Amino acid sequence: MTTSPHATSPRASAPPHLAIVLFSLAMGGFAIGTTEFASMSLLPFFAADLGIDEPTAGHAISAYALGVVPGAPLIAVLGARFARRTQLLALMAVFALGNALTVLAPGFGWMIAARFLSGLPHGAYFGIAALVAASLVPQHRRSQAIGQVMLGLTSATIIGVPLANLIGQAMGWRASFGLVSVLALITVLLCALFAPRDAAGRSDPLRELGALRNGRIWITLAIGAIGFGGMFAVYTYLATTLIEVTKVSTAVIPFFLAVFGIGATLGNLFVPRFADHALMPTAGVILLFAAVALLVFPLAAGNPWLLAADVFAIGASVSLGAVLQTRLMDVAGDAQALAAALNHSAFNTANALGPFLGGLAIREGLGWTSTGPVGAALALLGFLIWIVAAREARAAPVEDASSDAALLKDAPARPAPPLAPDDRSRSDAVRDPVA
Repeated sequence: MTTSPHATSPRASAPPHLAIVLFSLAMGGFAIGTTEFASMSLLPFFAADLGIDEPTAGHAISAYALGVVPGAPLIAVLGARFARRTQLLALMAVFALGNALTVLAPGFGWMIAARFLSGLPHGAYFGIAALVAASLVPQHRRSQAIGQVMLGLTSATIIGVPLANLIGQAMGWRASFGLVSVLALITVLLCALFAPRDAAGRSDPLRELGALRNGRIWITLAIGAIGFGGMFAVYTYLATTLIEVTKVSTAVIPFFLAVFGIGATLGNLFVPRFADHALMPTAGVILLFAAVALLVFPLAAGNPWLLAADVFAIGASVSLGAVLQTRLMDVAGDAQALAAALNHSAFNTANALGPFLGGLAIREGLGWTSTGPVGAALALLGFLIWIVAAREARAAPVEDASSDAALLKDAPARPAPPLAPDDRSRSDAVRDPVA
């Protein structure tokens, strides 16, 4: 805990240290990342248990993603008048329920419905958590703060996903989703204790919907929706590729999942530092880097060590999420909550698109490694969209950098709702390092 030097009132308590707040927010990302990626690694196991082929089982992955796509903007608009802390608690509670229902699903149809419900809170949670994190640090540290919240998701791929995979192999795939439910309830407790106690939201839902008229938002979302699809095309079928092509034991699968997670975590630790100085160029480099790593995938699949290096590189491309999140904050104006949530709608559009196109290639008999070229094509298409966005950003750099101020200048003056019990929380957070 930190204490402000100005905190002289005995009735006022110092806000939690910034690191504690970010850890609490990241725990939700850990739970979400565990279920999102573990369900892909468990695909061969629940496909066999439910008596369906693996491309069909991939629809459960898409169902989760399709829950995120409408859930993120819908919840962001409906929750515009609620306190951010209240939204975080409610979203994690629903997420816990959806995963508990997955455990109890009697058949594949029920599992599809439970996965859809589990996905509904995903994007809105990350969107609100990103806004809270960014509001607690100086503007030039936003990408780093958001990246550290996203570390919950990427660290899940190192710890949560391999653990869930091991539990799934030892106790059945349902036990893995039970673990996620417990993690979600832990997040509810942490956020209840440490998330900043802000006032009820004063955002107008109609004003939030105004983001949908902003072309810069849509083009940024398109970069993520297409460009991210490549990573998901490979990761969804990675476990089966390891078994069928690389010819490794199922016991080794968690190792490769952890390697992916280490790449994703290091990417989120270091890449946002470059993005804080050169936002759009960093996004372009990530997309090209991902395209190369995905093209190499079929060549590396026959050798476990080469494949591990390539999987690490593919994991590092996950850092694109934090970069695009910051870009959306720059161009969203007065619709910050909706734009932040839409980023995860785009991310999970990619989560639906990548496995679908990868599954089509496999069904056509192109082999398990065909997901690599499919993914590279998606990354390159995302890069083409990035070129359009980068040109537009260069044409109006001042407007991008101050879009919030430009849009709010003509709006009626109104006080911003505090994110902590008093105004000291902001100054304390600025003084605290992002740990």
